[in-house]
Amino acid sequence: MNTSSKESILKRLRANTRETFDMPDLGSLSPVTFADPVAEFIAKTTTTAGATVVEMGEGDSLNDIIKGIATGNASNGRVIIASNLPGVDADINPDTATDARELMATDIGVVEGCIGIAENACIWIPQQMKEKAVCFASQHLVIVLSRKAIVSNMHEAYAQIAASERYFRNYHFGTFISGPSKTADIEGALVYGAQAARAVTVVLTA
Repeated sequence: MNTSSKESILKRLRANTRETFDMPDLGSLSPVTFADPVAEFIAKTTTTAGATVVEMGEGDSLNDIIKGIATGNASNGRVIIASNLPGVDADINPDTATDARELMATDIGVVEGCIGIAENACIWIPQQMKEKAVCFASQHLVIVLSRKAIVSNMHEAYAQIAASERYFRNYHFGTFISGPSKTADIEGALVYGAQAARAVTVVLTA
């Protein structure tokens, strides 16, 4: 689109604008809060985000949960698990991988989430491994998150991130992930796994 066409379109839009509104005072806006952020987070994660939630009970083993997920993904043969979390029997450790491309064959990646946000089911995942590709190359991403780390809104999450250096102790990267990767830009059809994991399971711990 050349400049003249763009200006012509904008001119017509301005000519047909019947009512204008001032920008709101952002200082007067109150972030949404929930009486039970955990319940809201679970509801949003399993509906809007399209992920699965597994709640760990007393005596449950994270490794057994991972093995259960692996069994469900074993139709194509051996399942490759990547993680640096203690207690997870992983085939690949993203801390000792010599190249990020080693993680491209990962079926299940297991990472730790540090903050869950109830309003949008996002989870803050700081880079806590040498090769962060495990967060995006895994076919099925498992995020381990403490129930105590769930807050109501993004304002609270950003305040925690800004106040704590522990999220960037070793690496200067972090990302919010909410459910599996999906897009409807490809021929108007909803496609899962276009940019990252095809499926996401959130394991809630005490």
